[in-house]
Amino acid sequence: MPLPFLTGIRVIDLGQYLPGPHAAQLLGDLGADVVKVESPEGDPLRRLGPPDADGTAAAYKIFTAGKRVVRLDLKSAEGRAAFENLVAKADALVESYRPGVLDKLGLGRERLRALNPRLVHASLSGWGYTGPYAQRAGHDLNYMAVGGGLDASGTPDQPGISFPPVADFASAQQTALAVAGALFGRERSGQGCFLDLSIMETVLGWQGINLTAVARGDLPNRGEALLSGGVACYRIYRTADGRFVTLSALEPKFWRGFCEAVGRPDWIARQADPMPQTDLTAELTALFAGRDLAAWKELLDPVDCCFEALPTIAEVADHPHVIARGQLQVTDGAEPLVETLMGLRVDGGPPPARAPFRETDAAEVLAGWA
Repeated sequence: MPLPFLTGIRVIDLGQYLPGPHAAQLLGDLGADVVKVESPEGDPLRRLGPPDADGTAAAYKIFTAGKRVVRLDLKSAEGRAAFENLVAKADALVESYRPGVLDKLGLGRERLRALNPRLVHASLSGWGYTGPYAQRAGHDLNYMAVGGGLDASGTPDQPGISFPPVADFASAQQTALAVAGALFGRERSGQGCFLDLSIMETVLGWQGINLTAVARGDLPNRGEALLSGGVACYRIYRTADGRFVTLSALEPKFWRGFCEAVGRPDWIARQADPMPQTDLTAELTALFAGRDLAAWKELLDPVDCCFEALPTIAEVADHPHVIARGQLQVTDGAEPLVETLMGLRVDGGPPPARAPFRETDAAEVLAGWA
């Protein structure tokens, strides 16, 4: 079951694809009643990826779980009227259109505020409502680039693409946080507000350390910083059987434990070698290449040194700690669905479960929201 924190809060999800719908879904996990409003053709996410036997893609089912779905044609007078009736009864609206799209439909923020002064209207766009990029198209990779999330990550040769899309998921979480905060503030002020959020700026918000280093002229090259591959004690290494392991022995006590476990106490003092630690890294690369993954797990799993084998995605669901924490919700059958629930447990309870989405109509929703 969802958590009880937002019980009684009514949320309209007017998003498409991932960021907006996931933000609304997180609010649903916290107890809000989330109604997803789609065009008559449906969210394009329904068709993103191979369709299940019912014609709907698995990704849509994952990000729409826990919601009711209403289809309205906002370009028609009837559809706009039904939507406005929902807005008048709602507490929050989450949408992810480009700035100006709702204005063209006659549903701009001033109209929405007139319908419901207590409405918290969260608009999650790619670039935000102001600036030269406000109307520019984009996707996760573009937002990661401009927000600074790519240049410092990857190998010295080139940046790397993160998957799943980091900016999309991070901005969804930031939007859910902003809505929850605005709803709390509304309890004091009695007034709603308009929230201008951008996917790019979610990433930009993480760049204080790197931008400060640039301003001071001491930003390391890509792949040569403390946490990007510049030190031997914090890297990914390949084993003899082609698998990978992670070593994050940043603190001296963890590095000492690792060095002693592998029989190289002479490496202990070299943790402070200047970055990039090319020579020491090469020595560890040769070390890890000398044994297979199972052998390294047998040796280092008992050692308190921040060592972990790197499971494949196919192995993650069977990891003993993942199983023990119970964050995965698996629907068995010919077309299994694996949902990753909100990683939150309250007073020892389980993560909030999500029911499958359900198609309905505006009249049913309004009857319940009366």
